[in-house]
Amino acid sequence: MTNYILSQRDFRPDLLEKIKEIAPNYRFETDTSKVDWQKVKITIGWQKDWQPLLEKNQNLAWIQSLSAGVDTLPLDTFQKRGILLSNASGIHTRSITEHLLACLLMDVRDFPKAIYNQQKQIWDKSNLHYSYLGEQKIVIVGTGQIGQTLAYSLQSLGAQAVGINTSGHSVNNFAKTASIDHLAREVADADYVINILPLTEKTYHLYNRDFFVAMNSEAAFLNVGRGASVETAALTEALQNCHIRQAYLDVLEEEPLASDHPLWTMENCFITPHIAGMTPHFQNAFMDIFLANLESFVKDGSLVKNQVKLSAGY
Repeated sequence: MTNYILSQRDFRPDLLEKIKEIAPNYRFETDTSKVDWQKVKITIGWQKDWQPLLEKNQNLAWIQSLSAGVDTLPLDTFQKRGILLSNASGIHTRSITEHLLACLLMDVRDFPKAIYNQQKQIWDKSNLHYSYLGEQKIVIVGTGQIGQTLAYSLQSLGAQAVGINTSGHSVNNFAKTASIDHLAREVADADYVINILPLTEKTYHLYNRDFFVAMNSEAAFLNVGRGASVETAALTEALQNCHIRQAYLDVLEEEPLASDHPLWTMENCFITPHIAGMTPHFQNAFMDIFLANLESFVKDGSLVKNQVKLSAGY
């Protein structure tokens, strides 16, 4: 029986040929009109209109996510059905690290104010915020691959990072680590707080009004994790009332952000449209994960890279 690999996107012919070599009894397809829903065993990515796979299909066994975050997927259903899930964690590490470094370096030279002034044709050197990056306390919330790579990169710029994770266990490249239970204590004197956490029940609205009040009022908050980890109304209020100095937001609770939302026009808020993870050579990097998993799955039904623990959500 021929099984299908239903993919949310197409890939280069040379990569499709590698899939065929590993799994000759599988047919790769992106067009659902050409798919027998009953015979789809693997998907690359997931779409809401693929619901027939959960309603009619008893053959579906493995979903390979195109992204690192899987919080938008029906994880409970996958778990009940015994469907394996793997993510694309690690692919976006370099891109997100460089995005964050750009934000940090921009901030220590106060480029946001220069951009704001240029738009208004104002030549103004007064009241600039400037500092050395190496003299700042940088708290990175999330000590996975991206957090570790960012911490390593910061070392080369003379900066030491404090890492926040579930238990406070030590992690390479961080000057120190602390438990998430001590987050408020660590951010009280931090100059930068960077969120790289996945979205789970525990991290939903982690960054709320109490959090921003606990932050150093001269600090900047950066979010490249998940938008819903931040309570947008609380962040907006914190920026308006100067409870924090600046925000750099690549992800937001509502995407796209409503055109009339006050965050768009605030001088102390810098927004990018969820681009931190955009990665050159994505297909090659993604296939390094997928092909290794495909070979293992065809052999014995197991995955060897990035399997998601469904009960935890990451």
